[in-house]
Amino acid sequence: MPQKRVKLQPAYKETRKEMPKPMIPQPDFIQKLTPLLGFRNISLPDTEADDLMGCYAVAACKRPGVEVVLATNDKDLYQLVGPCVKVYTTAKADLASPKDAFALLSEDQVTEKWEVPPKLIGDVLALTGDSVDNIPGIGLGRKTAAALVREFGGLEPLLDNIDKVNSARTREKLADAREQILQNRKMVDLDCHMELPVPIDDLRIAPDYPALITALEKCEFKSLLQEVRDEAARVGTGLQGNLL
Repeated sequence: MPQKRVKLQPAYKETRKEMPKPMIPQPDFIQKLTPLLGFRNISLPDTEADDLMGCYAVAACKRPGVEVVLATNDKDLYQLVGPCVKVYTTAKADLASPKDAFALLSEDQVTEKWEVPPKLIGDVLALTGDSVDNIPGIGLGRKTAAALVREFGGLEPLLDNIDKVNSARTREKLADAREQILQNRKMVDLDCHMELPVPIDDLRIAPDYPALITALEKCEFKSLLQEVRDEAARVGTGLQGNLL
């Protein structure tokens, strides 16, 4: 847990439920399995995954012709969506149809969903708070918050012009909670300026098919196991194959 966020708000994420007991052994197993799938496990002390994903997205977008797809249901990362970045999500609220398994959200789709451009989503969250992360709101719903951010062009101009807000009750909420709002904005801001722990060029997907098949057999997978066997046969290897 990043200490900079905990120092700002000691109750950050305190309301999250403990991991169910059957799941406790699984993270360790997943960390052993993902390299066999060809992916790198990347982590840093005192760093949240969304910040690290943001760092890689920003760095990748500096390369010509690169398109970044963030596989996540974390709304904080929607702030990064733009010409270079899309979000792959399985969240039901984001699916065009209940029959869909996933959605690939572009900048226009995220803007339509949030009613503000992605770069202003953090401003909306500063007003509404985030119950998932236990970040307190100020009593404004997302539609009201988005309308205010849209009308004034951002959080800073809104707070500089509270007297111009039409609703007296909303003016009161904004004035009374000004410090809370500014603190919330720091809480939801992604830290995308860290040095990458693993260079982007070292992130090529290279499955270790023999070891992966053995691991999937041990877990008694069936359809997934067959898919991997078929893929290994297409690649034409009994050894480690480089997909990208």
